[in-house]
Amino acid sequence: MFFRILLLATSLVMPLPAWAQQPQLPLLELFAGMHRVEAEVAATPDSRMSGLMQRATMAPQRGMLFVFPDIAKHCMWMRNTLLPLSVAFLDEKGRILNIEDMQPQTEDNHCAAGPARYALEMNLGWYKSRGLGAGFAMAGIEKAPAGR
Repeated sequence: MFFRILLLATSLVMPLPAWAQQPQLPLLELFAGMHRVEAEVAATPDSRMSGLMQRATMAPQRGMLFVFPDIAKHCMWMRNTLLPLSVAFLDEKGRILNIEDMQPQTEDNHCAAGPARYALEMNLGWYKSRGLGAGFAMAGIEKAPAGR
């Protein structure tokens, strides 16, 4: 009992790490043909910076949609990200420009092949296992908020 009280008291006075304080992000339903995606939307500088850092698991149908304020050749990296991911860079209409596989806890740059408005991170191999590649359009992207 003493240890439970000590643990509770410690948790009340010690601040949580930044990744544990991440706010719940809004969800956006996207479709890749018949495949449904529940995308957490990272449309602010803080949410894009945190991304999927420090998460140990992600459901197969879940992903994170990064919404950028400008159309450019954006790049991603995996600092403090524990999950292997595949990222699809999308143009303003949701068409896949290219897909990059990314390994956990690396700082390698993974960049869009052309001007991109969005990046959609999914579990490693998600796109390949569904036969999705460059030119395929994600439905529902028009409901994404503007990036700030």
